[in-house]
Amino acid sequence: MQNLQIRPTGFDSPTAQRLIQAALADLGVRYGGSGDETPVDATEFEPPAGTFLIAHLDGEPVACGGWRSHGRSAETAELKRMYVAPHVRGRGVARAVLAAVERSAREQGRQRIVLECGDRQPEALALYRSSGYARIPNFGFYKDASGCVSFGRTL
Repeated sequence: MQNLQIRPTGFDSPTAQRLIQAALADLGVRYGGSGDETPVDATEFEPPAGTFLIAHLDGEPVACGGWRSHGRSAETAELKRMYVAPHVRGRGVARAVLAAVERSAREQGRQRIVLECGDRQPEALALYRSSGYARIPNFGFYKDASGCVSFGRTL
């Protein structure tokens, strides 16, 4: 994808917030409610503790994803707010964003990345499995929720 550019952006930037709201709306359709109640603070995505990325395809912001430090260990990152606009899905954008998030976390010294996903996101589950992620015990805000699926991967 020649015209795909992935750049760090503030989590609280207007562009990031538009994509995040679209992500939450998508999750709301799948699961009900607001989509995701996980507490998230924009400062968690500021280097070196995290990074938030936006993908632009032909200049249009179409996807996002970020990582924040996870737990007490400075070695683990948590993937958050992965989203790809429906009109560009199936073109490799999610895989490119995931790789960029992983690279960013690795560059900041993280050795492992973990994530929570839901069982009503077959595209995401397939992406994570095909990218080398393995099931781990559930953690975080939804660890006791039915349908929660957690993954981890060594960077």
